[in-house]
Amino acid sequence: MDPRIFLYLFTALFLLAEPALAHHPMGGISPQNSWQGLLSGIGHPIIGLDHFAFIILVGLSASYFGKVKSIPLIFICSTVAGCLLKFFGIGLPVAEFVITGSVILVGTMIASGRLFSSNLQCFIFGTTGLFHGWAYGESILGSELTPMISYLIGFGLTQYLVAVGVGFIAIAMWRTHKNHQMLPRLAGAVCLGIGSALFIEQIEAMVF
Repeated sequence: MDPRIFLYLFTALFLLAEPALAHHPMGGISPQNSWQGLLSGIGHPIIGLDHFAFIILVGLSASYFGKVKSIPLIFICSTVAGCLLKFFGIGLPVAEFVITGSVILVGTMIASGRLFSSNLQCFIFGTTGLFHGWAYGESILGSELTPMISYLIGFGLTQYLVAVGVGFIAIAMWRTHKNHQMLPRLAGAVCLGIGSALFIEQIEAMVF
């Protein structure tokens, strides 16, 4: 398989993504039981293309930095924590800016071709995960404790499987390419450009 196919798919996801904080499964109704919570948690990370594309970016970053399992785990644990913050009514400032800015930041990291320290990687993916999770948490407001726990289980597992799966696929593809560093850097550049466009849209919305 041509490894460029992966890059084209990744680019298409970002081009189709809408810069929205909240995408609601189940028609926007908060889950009322364990089954609804689990289904909502499984579906929520993939029905909003902006969020789904960032999960793919996490997997791509993890493969580039050689941490296919640990980086997604850090990010996803942080998204769960962010959901809990939202659930308990704790706000995070300028969430939209941080979320769109995270695309720019991670895209820049990959496009630069540099390998950053483990502590910096943990901080960046942990922080961005917190804000992304806080945005996700909108869908469980008003739920009871049991469906909320079921939601978080489905939510975390779905994200982890997608991110880790993308990481292993990316590694397999890049190994077949002579210049294996070029594709992740190009993908990072794509993220940087589209993330910048989303960020500018947020500024325009505030000013005008």
